[in-house]
Amino acid sequence: MKTIEIIGFKRANLTKSELSKLRAEGNVPCVLYGNGLNITFHSPAILFRDLVYTSDAAFVELNIEGSIFKAIKQELQFHPVNDSLTHVDFLIIQDDKKIKMPIPVALKGTAAGVLKGGRLAQRLSHVVVEAFPKDMPTTIDLDITHLELGKSVRVSEIKLETYIILNTPAVPIVSVEITRALRQATAVK
Repeated sequence: MKTIEIIGFKRANLTKSELSKLRAEGNVPCVLYGNGLNITFHSPAILFRDLVYTSDAAFVELNIEGSIFKAIKQELQFHPVNDSLTHVDFLIIQDDKKIKMPIPVALKGTAAGVLKGGRLAQRLSHVVVEAFPKDMPTTIDLDITHLELGKSVRVSEIKLETYIILNTPAVPIVSVEITRALRQATAVK
């Protein structure tokens, strides 16, 4: 899995006015916790582009004033009006402890039902995976070439390797819907 580096600077003053000042200067207040630590820091907002505004999953290497931490993004907060990033929580990861992360689902191939005139509908773009950091997949690849009209691929049909999927097994990930035009064409015949 790819790793994104973010450089941070510790902050001691946790007042509301100080947080507003940091945001006005183009920084994002952050918290790193886990493994008995709780570190408050800030980073330039531009460094979060590859982490926040993508559907890809990634680990984060935090460099907080020379101390290096391996982490994952835990929670993001956005401004309710202008949608700017206002706060990020990070969780320290350890090689011997399982973590939970949303992992993107990558559809492979063209569904047989689509070739017959159906419409592909992806219901889940991500699934929540629990695994050790070394076993965390970058994507969940899903072959859909066998998918016929009116059929779905459910979470329970994903082949598990060295991880566990925490979504409800009966939830459909992708399906091929029968279009109105196709229904009308078959009704006329």
